[in-house]
Amino acid sequence: MNKKEKAKFIAIILEEFFPETPIPLQHYSDYTLLVAVLLSAQCTDERVNQITPFLFAKADNPTDMIKLSVEEIREIIKPCGLSPAKSKAIFGLSEILLNKHKGKVPATFEELEELPGVGHKTASVVMSQAHGFPAFPVDTHIHRLAVRWGLTNGKNVEQTEADLKKLFAEKTWNKLHLQIIFFGRKYCPARGHKPEECPICSVVGCKEYKRK
Repeated sequence: MNKKEKAKFIAIILEEFFPETPIPLQHYSDYTLLVAVLLSAQCTDERVNQITPFLFAKADNPTDMIKLSVEEIREIIKPCGLSPAKSKAIFGLSEILLNKHKGKVPATFEELEELPGVGHKTASVVMSQAHGFPAFPVDTHIHRLAVRWGLTNGKNVEQTEADLKKLFAEKTWNKLHLQIIFFGRKYCPARGHKPEECPICSVVGCKEYKRK
C-alpha cells in the first residue's frame, strides 16, 4: 500500500471505531480550554482533568487568575509537572489577554503563539476545538503513530503535521487528530503493542518508532 492508500484505509477504520470524538480535556470556555491544553504538556489528560476543577474553582477567567500569585497557581497545578514554568505561563498569558485582547482568547495562530507557554501544538488545539478552524495538532503520540503506520518519515512533529495535512482532507483534520489519539490509546499503544492484533497495523504494516 502506498501512503494515500494507507491514509484512506486508516480514515475508514478510525471513523468506524471512533465516530464520536469528545474533547478529552474538560473545559467550559475558550480560556479554560487554553489553560487545560497548556497544562497537558508532558502530562496525561486524566491528570489534568483531576487538577483543573481545583484551579478553575478559584479562577476560570483571566481577571480572577491574576488575582492569584504565581506561587498559588503553582501549588494547585504541581501534580501536572513542570509547575514552575506552567504557573508563570498561565499568569503571564492571563495578563496579556486582559491587556491586549480584552480578556478574550485570540483566534489566530500568530496571536496565540505570542502567549507565554503556547506553542504551535497548543495553538492548533485551541484553533481547532475552540474556534473550529481547520488544524491538525500533532503531539508526540500522533507523531509516533504516523511513523508506525508509514505516513511520514518521522523527522519531527512539524514534518509529520505537513505530511498528514497532505494525506487527509482538510474537513477531517479537527476530528481526525482526536480519533488517532483515541485509537492509539486503545489499540496501538507505545508499549506492549501487538501489531498482528491491531486493526490498522495488521493491514498497513508496523514501522517501530525510534525516538530521535
